[in-house]
Amino acid sequence: MDFLTELEIEAIWLSLKISAWAMIWSMPLALGTAWILARYEFPGKFLFDGIIHLPLVLPPVVIGYVLLITMGRQGVVGSFLYDTFGITLAFSWRGAAVAAGIMAFPLIVRAIRLSLEAVDQRLEAAARTLGAHPIVVFLTITLPLTIPGIIVGAILGFARCLGEFGATITFVSNIPGETRTLPIALYAFSQVPGGEAAALRIVVISVAIALFALAGSEILARRMRKRIGSGHD
Repeated sequence: MDFLTELEIEAIWLSLKISAWAMIWSMPLALGTAWILARYEFPGKFLFDGIIHLPLVLPPVVIGYVLLITMGRQGVVGSFLYDTFGITLAFSWRGAAVAAGIMAFPLIVRAIRLSLEAVDQRLEAAARTLGAHPIVVFLTITLPLTIPGIIVGAILGFARCLGEFGATITFVSNIPGETRTLPIALYAFSQVPGGEAAALRIVVISVAIALFALAGSEILARRMRKRIGSGHD
């Protein structure tokens, strides 16, 4: 990778690290949220659904500012985390993972929810009639049939995390080696004289990673659908 500078390699590695951790914490929450939205009716569901999808319509800077005032050192959540566990989210890569995960969360939830809604609930009902525990039904019937949506959601969410800029720079700023991800590096290079070449390389790398993620999600989802379909034949 001689065509990349040390700062560019650092930004790539940091982006992959932050995106991976964002997926680790957000995927279980997204699965639970999608399950609630797909399988339950309750008062205020429309409002709950709207709050979940707010990151899709709000300016990312708004999300970043809310995170800063709530999870910063002086914020309610941030002060609790620091005083109790010694964890600081603002201006750290952990905070960048939180910001990226929140921005990608609606995409992940939507993909999993659509997959859950496509599951034939008569199969689950038949298993429960035969005495299967609800957890067993979920693990042996619902989850395998939902895996294509989970894979698509995870990869699309990962790609979204790689491209996150507004919420991240507002919450954790632009710190080389700590929070300077690919989008922030692109912004930084575009603001300095002579940074055009580095900015162009970052653009090419970002496009390549995004296309790879999209193609990977489609290929994996098709394979899982074929495997599930052949299993029912």
